[in-house]
Amino acid sequence: MVDFNQRIIVPSLLASDYSRVGEEARRALDAGGDWLHCDIMDGHFVDNISFGPEFVSAVHRSVPEAYLDVHLMLTRPDRYFSRFVDAGAGGITVHVEADHDVGETLVKIREAGCRPGLTLNPATPFEEVEPFLEQIDLLLVMTVVPGFGGQSFMEKETMPKVEAACAARRARGLSFHIEVDGGIDGETVGTAAAHGANVMVAGTSLFKAPDMASAIAAMRD
Repeated sequence: MVDFNQRIIVPSLLASDYSRVGEEARRALDAGGDWLHCDIMDGHFVDNISFGPEFVSAVHRSVPEAYLDVHLMLTRPDRYFSRFVDAGAGGITVHVEADHDVGETLVKIREAGCRPGLTLNPATPFEEVEPFLEQIDLLLVMTVVPGFGGQSFMEKETMPKVEAACAARRARGLSFHIEVDGGIDGETVGTAAAHGANVMVAGTSLFKAPDMASAIAAMRD
């Protein structure tokens, strides 16, 4: 049974020093991070290009014990997710707005041995993900417009979706985590938690902190 009262802190490698990503991944885990988040951007679905399967594989080789939370910001996630499964992903999250058969992609991710997740952008109505809630282990509510790190938390646009996800989960007897990503720091983490999120992705506020362990402890508390 998933414990939704357990706060899971997930350092985002998008904010790490890529030249020594293995050391950065180890630093995040040693500081108390629960999972590691990998943002995959194709330059089409979002206006940026980040990592590919080889990057995820390098992280997996450096910290094989880590649960890699892989977020595919790709136009066609159905064509590429298997490469990230092979690279060591523990969970793979795809966008409801992308150009694919969402239900079929989620089924195939689970069949491949990964935990399927679904995400929606700040401008996307919650109703777009409702038909797929039975199929997922994680719902990611983007709290910034995806594509770049260091943006400000969009409370007004996104927290009602977190609340709606909690209500739907309870009403339908489901068991998926609710994750937030974007502008999460020692202040906004409390807002997200108060609305029902339990998985907190944080990049800049952790990797740029003077003491990552203290920053993670503050978010957890």
